[in-house]
Amino acid sequence: MAVTVDEALTLVRARALKARKQKVPLGKAMGRVLARPVLASRDQPPFNASAMDGYATRKDFLSGDQATLTVIGESSAGRAFEGRLGADEAVRIFTGAPVPADCDAIVIQENVVRGEQIIELTPDGRVPMPTHIRKAGQDFKAGDTLLERGVRLDPWRLSLAAAAGCDTLSVVRRPHVVVLCTGDELVLPGYNPKADQIYESASYALMALIRQWGGKASYLGLQGDDAKGIHKALKGVKADLIVTVGGASVGDYDLVKPALAKLGLTLDFDSVKVRPGKPTSFGALEDGRRALSLPGNPASAFVTAQLFLKVWIEASLGMEATSPFVTALVQGVLGPAGPREAYLRAKLSSSSYGQLQVTAFDDQDSSLVSVFARADALIRLPAGAAAQKTGARVIVLPLDRL
Repeated sequence: MAVTVDEALTLVRARALKARKQKVPLGKAMGRVLARPVLASRDQPPFNASAMDGYATRKDFLSGDQATLTVIGESSAGRAFEGRLGADEAVRIFTGAPVPADCDAIVIQENVVRGEQIIELTPDGRVPMPTHIRKAGQDFKAGDTLLERGVRLDPWRLSLAAAAGCDTLSVVRRPHVVVLCTGDELVLPGYNPKADQIYESASYALMALIRQWGGKASYLGLQGDDAKGIHKALKGVKADLIVTVGGASVGDYDLVKPALAKLGLTLDFDSVKVRPGKPTSFGALEDGRRALSLPGNPASAFVTAQLFLKVWIEASLGMEATSPFVTALVQGVLGPAGPREAYLRAKLSSSSYGQLQVTAFDDQDSSLVSVFARADALIRLPAGAAAQKTGARVIVLPLDRL
């Protein structure tokens, strides 16, 4: 059953895992997806805090002709001043320190002349605007939802969770994806290829992408064009999703589907109306494992992984479905799309006016790894789309480049 890209995406999402929770230490939560929201247990800051180094006092002490204040103590970070002010008094205070309860102004240290216990206010010091006080709860208040369920944790969100006092977080278990590459023509880097062999390169990108997208990746290595060997390699593997590369078409040496059929494969689709990547198939095995078979040509594998593998991983992590597409203006000329939806490797840039522009590479052969290494976007052309010229607006899928 051949399906469109949009139909395939719907079917892939429907086969996503149900989110399974686990707790991890905050320091190991980078890149994980929250299974439960993070709530604030108290106000941040929990007290009125000084935003500057200076002197805490009262506004009414600064009115009129008052030019001096008596310093009666100090408030520093972690060591609050516990007393109260008398008339025309002040407390030395530092950035982040608690503001004494009866103070409502900070005179910054640049606006005073300091004696041993007496400070003389400069004209600017007699007008404490702004007050330089961070109000309790200015960042967030107790009970606030700081991070929603389904959010992926980056360094800044980790900091927010730490500010809320969390030492562990409830996250979604990462889906385990295994990758098997097939083909007698392949040899691993570091080995000596025969004259009719090439180095296997697709798995290195796919493994990295699986981890980058939030999954757990394992490599099953290489398997020749042998249905029994492929079946044996996949039979007992513990995984949530099996990704095969190569052997996915209908040729004499395309043996992945027969091998998976022996494991009870039920296909949701056996090809996609897309270029490159038509032989892509997806389904489930008898034991519940999912199986995604990608074409052997690297560009075809990478395009379909970006379209379908990423979506399956994110859906299995409980992340909300969002459109990854943007629009850009064509630079150069694009040929017609043909009968299948097309994805062209391309380079993004900005015009002098800040408009997003995209230029397709001249050679779109699906075997070219070097083109993908230079690309940072895919131009999406609908099936039957006419040729496009410079200035035409097209849909673009930015790639997940570091």
